[in-house]
Order: sequence, then structure tokens, then C-alpha cells
Amino acid sequence: MTSQAVCLTLIVPDALRAEVLDHLSEQTDLVSGFTASDASGHGVRVRLRSAAERVKGHADEVVVRIVLQGQDLEHLLERLRNAFAGTKLVYWVMPVTDFGTID
Repeated sequence: MTSQAVCLTLIVPDALRAEVLDHLSEQTDLVSGFTASDASGHGVRVRLRSAAERVKGHADEVVVRIVLQGQDLEHLLERLRNAFAGTKLVYWVMPVTDFGTID
């Protein structure tokens, strides 16, 4: 992977919200910050974990977006795989062509 910035998006079941966000907050050598938003998961592959989700017809989830350097991506993914094995977290990666702050 190159030094180009990428955006890692994670889809996290609401039941794992605190654990995943705490884990990411501890990865200060790779993650300088992230954004988390509430989401509703729909589709045949979405697991409805509670009776309330089955009644609503969607899963309560959290979308987490992390912009980081490409060379750090595999390290972070490996840590997530080790910490959350078996949880079926969904993720995807997209290139970031520009990243900054508007002052």
C-alpha cells in the first residue's frame, strides 16, 4: 500500500459500538481521529440481532469512517481482525484525493 490517504469505513452492530470505538481510540499510532454516525442496516445479509430489530425490520448500526495513510491500513485491519474475530464487521476502503481542514 502507498502513502496515499484512504478512508476505511466500518459497519458496526450497535451492540459492539462502545467496544469498537474504545478500541479505535486506543490505536493512537495509526488513528488520529474518526467519525461515527448512527445508521440503519437493511438487506438480506443484515443480521437482525434483537426482537426490536426484527420488529423494525432493520439493524441498529454505527458507521465509522477513518482517514489514514495507506501504509497504516493493513496494520489497523489486522488489529481489528484480532480484536473482533467472528463478529462479521463489514468494511470497505476508498482512496482519498484530498484531506484537510477549513480554517
